Amino acid sequence: MASKQSRPQRETVERVMREFKEGELETSRGTPVRSQRQAVAIALHEAGASRDESPARNRRNLRRTKANESMAGQSKAELYAEAKRRGISGRSGMDKAALIRALNAH
Repeated sequence: MASKQSRPQRETVERVMREFKEGELETSRGTPVRSQRQAVAIALHEAGASRDESPARNRRNLRRTKANESMAGQSKAELYAEAKRRGISGRSGMDKAALIRALNAH
């Protein structure tokens, strides 16, 4: 029996499945996801609702997903300013994706 998902988990699953339906969902290697089963697995992993992972790992996955979602709406200049405020070195040579990764790591 599946456990009840929290609101952030439901929102994440809905977003990922919408991306799949629109053909925008990609694997970590950049190839489009064609299988609905794979899309569901990705959605549950990102939402931190996977039965195959520990509760601590699931919490970490959801926290990481929400952090990425919140930073994706910011401009590169805003991300750069935040990196400068946090004192992240090497920020001048980073693109937007690298700034997001660096901010999530700190």
